[in-house]
Amino acid sequence: MMNKKKWPARSVLPVAVPGIKYIILAILVTGVFFYFGWMVIAWVAAGVGVFVCWFFRDPDRTVPEGSSNLVSPADGRVILAERLAKSEYLDGACQKVSIFMNVFNIHVNRMPFDGVVEKVEYTPGKFVNASFDKASSHNERNALTIRTPGGKRFVMVQIAGLVARRIVNHAAAGHRVMRGDRFGMIQFGSRLDLYLPMGFQVQVKKGDKTLAGTTIIGWMPDTP
Repeated sequence: MMNKKKWPARSVLPVAVPGIKYIILAILVTGVFFYFGWMVIAWVAAGVGVFVCWFFRDPDRTVPEGSSNLVSPADGRVILAERLAKSEYLDGACQKVSIFMNVFNIHVNRMPFDGVVEKVEYTPGKFVNASFDKASSHNERNALTIRTPGGKRFVMVQIAGLVARRIVNHAAAGHRVMRGDRFGMIQFGSRLDLYLPMGFQVQVKKGDKTLAGTTIIGWMPDTP
């Protein structure tokens, strides 16, 4: 699930690196079907191959300026934005923003803010629908605790969903990261939760659509 090698800063190919093996497999299978003359199956396989290429698309993004801006880690839709009295990731009260990614969204995840990864914690679990609240505590997930330059901590949790069966994470403890950096993806539908310190100014609300590395979630309180 995890790879300590950092994700490239810019996309060399129009597709995400983890998807290359699936694309090659789809091409090979489709070629075999055409070779043996199984035309109906071959065209179905070709259609699946096109979808796989489209699913793993990985365009470059322009990260908005502003050192205090925290950007979205995922494409999708905000399904939760609320304050919590407590959480399993941060001491005391915090704020939580949840983003749901369906199979039609780009699934490459990006760092919301500059900082240093302090801890990476993988938890095996179930694969219930990621739009359900219980997915945060029941599903397979991978949590990254990040310390900002101002000394604040926030947590970003990749959560597998009903269809998603693989979490890819290239961030490791000790990595210095920058806002907008690619660091992983969740394959075929999923969710990403942000646990933010009190005082963070959230500007998104339930129902808002987000783009990874582009949409501003809000402002960190520890930067000018």
